[in-house]
Amino acid sequence: MGAGFASTERFLNEVRGNALRPGYVLAGDEIFLYERCRRAVLEALVPQELRDFCLSDLDLAETNIFEALDRARTPSLMAPFQVLFVRNLKTLYTRGAKKEEFAAIDAYFRSPNPQALVLFVADHIRIPSDPRRMDMEDKNRYERIRETLGEWCGVVELARVDEADALRWITSEAKRQEVQFDADAARELTDALGADMMLIASEFEKLLLYTGAKRHVTLGDVETMVLAAKQRSLYELTDAISAKDKARALALLHGLLNASDGGEDSAIGHLYMLARTFRQMLVILEKNVRDSRAIWQALWQGFRMPPFAADDLIRQARRYKSRRELTRALRLIAKADLELRSQPADKRLVLERLVQELASEPKAGQPGEASQQYAMEL
Repeated sequence: MGAGFASTERFLNEVRGNALRPGYVLAGDEIFLYERCRRAVLEALVPQELRDFCLSDLDLAETNIFEALDRARTPSLMAPFQVLFVRNLKTLYTRGAKKEEFAAIDAYFRSPNPQALVLFVADHIRIPSDPRRMDMEDKNRYERIRETLGEWCGVVELARVDEADALRWITSEAKRQEVQFDADAARELTDALGADMMLIASEFEKLLLYTGAKRHVTLGDVETMVLAAKQRSLYELTDAISAKDKARALALLHGLLNASDGGEDSAIGHLYMLARTFRQMLVILEKNVRDSRAIWQALWQGFRMPPFAADDLIRQARRYKSRRELTRALRLIAKADLELRSQPADKRLVLERLVQELASEPKAGQPGEASQQYAMEL
């Protein structure tokens, strides 16, 4: 397996073997691997009936590091163990040296609470499937984290997955679930979805349901199911959004939600794909890409769409007249992401409101540069 899967597997083995360090940094923006790590931690350390007492999801944009460490240090009266996910780690590396903050981190990890696990989420870093090709800015960010937190925390690389690793995952998962998955079927699934693990995992489960008791997935099954997925894919939704067709956009959103389980992972997965697609359109617009031949030079490996969507996405991107329109969309998606992660009563309503806003003409008064930058970093 590649860097991301290998690093994740080491972490999962430490979780299963109860050989955890007091802290970890989950570095990278591959959401499939992040969710895999999170689920393993919750299953091993956070009983469902105690979740309200022993699980904390903190955001350093809202809670400072001193408060987060105090919570980790203080034993819970209601639960034997505490797990803290600390998001927005990038705030520790902006606006000043943060000497007091890092001194507090050092002090905590010199004498950590043995009944607590602190997981820092560094999803502002992009790690490609081949780490040697990491962008210089991301490389500098990553090295700063290793220099400041690496002494105390394990670093789990959530690197992007390449097609070879995606194929190995399909084979391994099929074996684990005792399903025969033909090699040409696995290749077609990977090719059609561009090694996007969120989509591959979702379509894999649908294929198992589709094939039912026969427990055998063929090329024909994949062609049937993936074509159906294409017709109701997020690219159809973004086409309606870019055309400002609210009625069609909402109908397509409902189709996507009805085709999935509608749970938290599904909602966040749809939002992740929306953000990814609008970022792709932003690059296409900024680099003035006009045909599918040029798109593979403009978009780097691991950030490309499936081949069938290239022409459609170029056409959609060119409907936007400026970078500002697309950064507005990314800002709206970022706002919805924060709302979803705060456990709203109705996740469907959050997504419906987002799609309506995305498919509407922007109101008077544009976002400032800071808001645009935040949206770009989503």
